[in-house]
Amino acid sequence: MNLIVIHKNSSDGGGEGLLPFALASEPLARVVLDGLSRCLHRSGGLDFGETAIAIPEGWRFGSGADAGPSEVERRPAEHTQSNVTFYGEGVPVASELAAEVRRKKLLSSWFAISNGRFATQVNAGLLESALTGIRADVLAVNVDPDLPGEREKVRLTAEGRVAGFRRVYSDWAEFTFTGGDWPHHLFVRHHVLSHVVAGNALPASFSAFAERCRSEGLTLRGIVVCGNALDLGTEDGLLSFCRTELARYRNSRLGDSGKISGNPRIVGKVLLGENISAGSDVIIIGPAVIGDRVRIETGAIIHSSIIGPGSCVPRDRLVRGCVVEGPQHNWSRSTSSQSGHSGRASRTSRDLSSPQDVYNPFRTWGRLSYARCLKRITDCIVAVAVLTLFAPVIPFVALAIKLTSSGPVFYKDKRQGLHGREFDCLKFRTMITGAHEIQQKLRAVSQVDGPQFKMTDDPRINTVGRFLRETYIDEIPQFVNVLLGQMSVVGPRPSPESENTLCPLWRDARLSVRPGITGLWQIFRTREPMRDFQEWIHYDIKYVRNLSLKTDLWLCWRTTKKLLDNFISQF
Repeated sequence: MNLIVIHKNSSDGGGEGLLPFALASEPLARVVLDGLSRCLHRSGGLDFGETAIAIPEGWRFGSGADAGPSEVERRPAEHTQSNVTFYGEGVPVASELAAEVRRKKLLSSWFAISNGRFATQVNAGLLESALTGIRADVLAVNVDPDLPGEREKVRLTAEGRVAGFRRVYSDWAEFTFTGGDWPHHLFVRHHVLSHVVAGNALPASFSAFAERCRSEGLTLRGIVVCGNALDLGTEDGLLSFCRTELARYRNSRLGDSGKISGNPRIVGKVLLGENISAGSDVIIIGPAVIGDRVRIETGAIIHSSIIGPGSCVPRDRLVRGCVVEGPQHNWSRSTSSQSGHSGRASRTSRDLSSPQDVYNPFRTWGRLSYARCLKRITDCIVAVAVLTLFAPVIPFVALAIKLTSSGPVFYKDKRQGLHGREFDCLKFRTMITGAHEIQQKLRAVSQVDGPQFKMTDDPRINTVGRFLRETYIDEIPQFVNVLLGQMSVVGPRPSPESENTLCPLWRDARLSVRPGITGLWQIFRTREPMRDFQEWIHYDIKYVRNLSLKTDLWLCWRTTKKLLDNFISQF
């Protein structure tokens, strides 16, 4: 169960502000409530079951300024798919809600309580990992748009000195302290729900809630997760939220033509209320919401705005990127012009339909291009041919490895592939077990620059390992990676995250394609001291810039020639 709570202090505590206005205005109220009920579900498949929404008593709901008490109680069920309730001193958490969580056992039986002032889109993978792995009875989750990938974060000591930089290429979450305000989302394990509610009601403030958790001996943890959050108590947040929600509709005029008199020109997604009148030469540009009983006078233009019930838009007025709350709206603070309709542009907010990109590619290709289509088909054909050709040889190689050194036949190492996705890169094992630990001791005698390691007569190589490396037979299992779509026959050298983090531009270039078994660097590297890493960067970027069928065929020919020469030289 997901309980969305509109807290009494969501605006200024007095029932004034944009959030109470939004809930009292049709058709805006149903847009807000239906959108809020989808926030957690739109984050990527997280299922918390049914949604209930709790609204403070005394707040008008979907009624406009002139509705009576009976209409306030009547309209919620008509206009939203969520179960709407009103609360007084404490937010009701009925026992049947907890029973719903126990019955469905959703996400380890977490009961979700969301702050209705904020519409959020959370990185679903991070949130699910936190809910699955954290050891806590209650988890307070806040959404932070400043935690996406492609960022550097300074790490400080307790004295405030710089300890280092952390460069992350994917969205992340981190622990934080719980403050005094209600978080964006609160997750309570179902078996402790009765301990944090008194009389089937939540405490009025989060401080009181946290104190109750401590008095009951419950563990309360706080995290911030990458995502987007819109504050519906602000003009920018409410406008951006409505823009996202209206984009879901297919029809451009979201209401009956009979609801608006006159013949205004409507462009884009416009949601219409009841009994709207428009003069001549009126233009309404979506996304926009026009409430009940709105009068739009001659020559007015409404652009990406919300017009509250009972409002009157003056003649020749440009209303752009703002919220008109009702008949008492102060037009002197709004955009206007008698000629040219010039005025201020609205401030922009990140909306929920445009989540943070976790990867900014160096290059992109069309779906039917060589790089995305024909290259993949060719890779599969070549991989099947090579694995079939070497199938009789593979058992003898495996036997030689097992007889000459202890350990597995295959070696798996984590590498980053297309768009930074990690995979297990396969090779025949050519080193003794524990080679990675020994490498740290030999780092001082490495003969190449950069993050990689190489030395002549490496003591870690086992008996048959040198022959397998010189003849490149150790890389035959990588054709399995090619079949799985993790690698390509030709491309940049596959490398781990620890090496990619040292050069962001290089990383963006090389990870815009699948890594390859062979490539420019493997063919043209000079092995000159202290130049290997620079050549590696140069050739990988050059390949991505010049990727073509002709280049791949030419590299395959040069690689085949080099393999034959190296194999013959072993005898």
